[in-house]
Amino acid sequence: MSMTAFQTSFLSRLRRAVVLLLATTAAAVAIGQTPQPPELAARQYLLIDLASNQVLAERDADAQADPASLTKLMTAYLVFNALRDKKLSLEQTLPVSERAWAERKGGGSLMFIDPKMTPRVDELLRGMIVQSGNDASVALAEGVAGSVDAFVALMNRQAQAWGLKNTQFKNVTGLTEAGHYSSARDVAAVAARIIGEHPEFYPLYAIRQYSFNNIRQDNRNLLLGRDPSIDGMKTGYTDSAGYCLVASAVRNMPNGQRRLLSVVLGTSSREARASESQKLLNWGYLAWDALRLFDAGKAVATVPVWKGASSEVKLGTPGALFTTVPKGEGEKIKTVIERTDPLVAPLTAGQRVGTIRITTAAGTPIASVPLVVLEPVPLAGVFGRAWDSIRLWIK
Repeated sequence: MSMTAFQTSFLSRLRRAVVLLLATTAAAVAIGQTPQPPELAARQYLLIDLASNQVLAERDADAQADPASLTKLMTAYLVFNALRDKKLSLEQTLPVSERAWAERKGGGSLMFIDPKMTPRVDELLRGMIVQSGNDASVALAEGVAGSVDAFVALMNRQAQAWGLKNTQFKNVTGLTEAGHYSSARDVAAVAARIIGEHPEFYPLYAIRQYSFNNIRQDNRNLLLGRDPSIDGMKTGYTDSAGYCLVASAVRNMPNGQRRLLSVVLGTSSREARASESQKLLNWGYLAWDALRLFDAGKAVATVPVWKGASSEVKLGTPGALFTTVPKGEGEKIKTVIERTDPLVAPLTAGQRVGTIRITTAAGTPIASVPLVVLEPVPLAGVFGRAWDSIRLWIK
């Protein structure tokens, strides 16, 4: 089949899928149901809207599974931290140890470095992320922590600090090993941290091919060449894990830009992990709307303060508040403010004084966020406090 014929066939299948998704979504919304995700040929999956941090779809997302090279997301995160903290620099060269070279015998993906080389950190990062090189992963781990074992300990401490209860690392590469496991939800948490905390390094995941030592290798994420909205992240494969893919897409929608993150584990082929991920992401955009409810620093309510230098205080959310709802349901959601009453000075900026609850028209919870003080309110003078004490007593 020629490339043109393949593209025509793919677009035809995509149009049919879009029509089916729209029909299914419209029917679900009409009877007030949560949209049901498409059937996926994967053992586990998860779809998250990163703006609202809401899970839109999942299957066995907490089941422990072999993460294969998705392990390298945590490896990369810790290397990014080391770069941020100036423990490494991108231009710095690192030695290639015998252990890194020995990865050639492991049967996994390689960057093809050897002990005669001194690659730079930026080259090793591309080797690990684009080429999924196990040898590059070992070289970087040794460069950060001195040894692979010490780096694995850092990986596990980080997982514990984040509360990833279904993750345990035994290596930095993702090769199958007893006691080395993660889950779709935990993998998504690591990927989201990279996107949110290291935006300067995230574009590495969009690189479609990389050449080192005259050896060119393509990024195994097939979606990078099919959907321009997809800008990362990572593939994985072992016999026990099957074909796995973490994919992230950002699209311009009527309510602004939306970034979705999908994790698909245990598919049957490279093509399957790409097509199933594409199906899940398309459904997320078609079946759900993202709403910006409140801007960061914008007052949600202005309420009285007792015994304060000011008689009123503005309350809001710690940051911009987004929520994701079934398509067409945005006008039906309810916002309920629950706050401490009375509010008595002194009040500090950021102090929590209540909760904002977002529900559907039927009362089903969608989101719950802190209600905080936006501007500090110091104590009033002696006479002001005394007068308010009397008023409070009468009240």
